[in-house]
Amino acid sequence: MARILAIDDERAITDLLARALARDGHVVDVENDPTSVPGRDLSRYDLVLCDVMMPGMDGFELVGRIRELVDAPIVFLTARVAEEDAVRGLALGADDYLRKPFGVAELRAKVAAHLRREGRTHTHVLALGDVRFDLGGRALSVAGRPVALTPTEYAICEFLVRHDGQVLSRDQIRDGAFGWASDAGDDAVSMHVSNARAKLHAAGVDPIETVRGMGYRWSS
Repeated sequence: MARILAIDDERAITDLLARALARDGHVVDVENDPTSVPGRDLSRYDLVLCDVMMPGMDGFELVGRIRELVDAPIVFLTARVAEEDAVRGLALGADDYLRKPFGVAELRAKVAAHLRREGRTHTHVLALGDVRFDLGGRALSVAGRPVALTPTEYAICEFLVRHDGQVLSRDQIRDGAFGWASDAGDDAVSMHVSNARAKLHAAGVDPIETVRGMGYRWSS
């Protein structure tokens, strides 16, 4: 069972989300006023579903404000179909997106996959130079200083480091790191990698190498 926050200004949508996810035993809190979300205790949630087009504060602005307060996957619900809109959302720290209109089975499967990824049991630490992976806590640090990666950015780094020195395509990263069939295309995977790389660079390391025309590799 997980606690999920569903944010959408349409009550019909949040009612649907709550009913659908209750079938899998999840507790769903709903919020129809996006401006109220930053005042919530967001640390209690295992996953956040967030609409994009909302009055008062759209999903892009909201996720930009709360990402550092949410240590859980954030999935956009969006009727926008342009790839650049999806990439923009991922750049703000979202982990995935689900296009409206969506089917209940697709919603439940995507939520289950994200929660399954977050729930994997890890009991040890990986250390490569100054970079340290706390696999139990799903956290990364450089020279003892935490790096604030999103769950998806962390998953990509862990997947790359487990294949240290091997060139991995974007398809391999999407399938291996995420563990689910994503709507995200190559641009979205590149955006997650770029976000992780920028944060690592700010921490003083640059272990992710781009291999033109092929993909990425971790160079320890």
